[in-house]
Amino acid sequence: MQRTYSCNMTQVLTISCKLKVSAPQAAKLDATLDAFAQALNWVNQNTPEKVVNAIKLQSLCYREIRARFGLSSNKDSVPLARLAQQVGRRLAAARKSAQQKNRPVKVFKGGFVTYDARIFFFRERDWTVSLTTVEGRERFELDVGSYQRGRLTGSNPKAATLVKRQDGSSFIQIGVESVRVSGPEALVPELEHAVKAMGVDLGRRDIAHTSEEDHWNGQQLNQVRDHYSRLRAALRRKASQGPRSSRRRCRELLQRLSGRERRFQTWVNHCISTRVSGTESLALVARAKATCSLIALEDWTGMRERTNRQSRSTVEWRRANSEAYGPLARGAFSQWRQFLEDKAARAGVKVVLVSPAYPSQTCHRCLWLGQREGKRFRCVNPACGWEGGADLNGANGIALFGGRCKPACPPTSPRIRGDRGGFVVGLPTAGLPFASAARSA
Repeated sequence: MQRTYSCNMTQVLTISCKLKVSAPQAAKLDATLDAFAQALNWVNQNTPEKVVNAIKLQSLCYREIRARFGLSSNKDSVPLARLAQQVGRRLAAARKSAQQKNRPVKVFKGGFVTYDARIFFFRERDWTVSLTTVEGRERFELDVGSYQRGRLTGSNPKAATLVKRQDGSSFIQIGVESVRVSGPEALVPELEHAVKAMGVDLGRRDIAHTSEEDHWNGQQLNQVRDHYSRLRAALRRKASQGPRSSRRRCRELLQRLSGRERRFQTWVNHCISTRVSGTESLALVARAKATCSLIALEDWTGMRERTNRQSRSTVEWRRANSEAYGPLARGAFSQWRQFLEDKAARAGVKVVLVSPAYPSQTCHRCLWLGQREGKRFRCVNPACGWEGGADLNGANGIALFGGRCKPACPPTSPRIRGDRGGFVVGLPTAGLPFASAARSA
């Protein structure tokens, strides 16, 4: 039986739109980008690092910003003053983010300007945006497709970010509030009401494997990773040892290759979070919504830092830290999880995290620690004896502890974990219906 619940959920989507810019407008945008970056770096260098409050930063250097960077000698001084206020807000946000990572804000490279509703306006009737520059207000036509038009139709955006890419094109990233999920049609399977949980086990050979036996093979990722690794190594070698003309061309090629691997990884993460098996009929979020299921994942926060402390070969370390080696590499898992959480929130599906301590080593039928050899898993419990794919068992274990569901074979004689296996001690079984019986046994 499918349950429905009422709730209100608001989500902000970023819609990237290309601007049609003339030569005079391009000069004005470049001047605005340079002034914004210089103001950010000046405020960052001339204010205490501990100050992370936007209002405090604005009170310390607001007048100096306007005087130094030409934000007051114009007839549109009020909009330009609003643009100067964005400097303090952007720096405050950067410092707060840096404090969470225990690192300082060094320098802003530029290439972006943040806007709010007072200095940015979107007009749907002719698909244009009005932006404040250092030389006054300018209106730009949007070069957008059907997706952007569908998202922007009927919206009233309040914030945007102007971005200049490496190829010289200008884009405006508009923040749009998504449609709220509410009423009886909203399907939000809370933890205590969910019929079941869908577990997703992440790895490197199989990038993602679900408890519904869907999987995403990592062979294509391996091929792309090896290709870009060999190509970059060859170009760097020629750029340092070849003739002068060859060195210049190799540096240009390296610059053109910059970001390709990262963009490929972003595309793969979008595909995995939307359709794990590669077909629309088996979309992960759609299936979870149709079956009133949770999506359960292992919490891999800090896993890369911990594994990098272990002694490994150079090849293994490079593969584990490459941008194109799947969700577990170089922070790509957090990006993939963010994509999945965004799509799940839009569809009204709940995502829960479980501890990665034992789910992949535990039999999902009896909760005994088993033996895993490569891609195979074997349960050592004589009363169970389950044997099958290690990734499937891991996904089922994640679903078990993520949804607090009863296993198919509850343990009757648990033992302390040892070399020969046994019932797992310390797993989050407090919410499981068989936990009290297992402890009494």
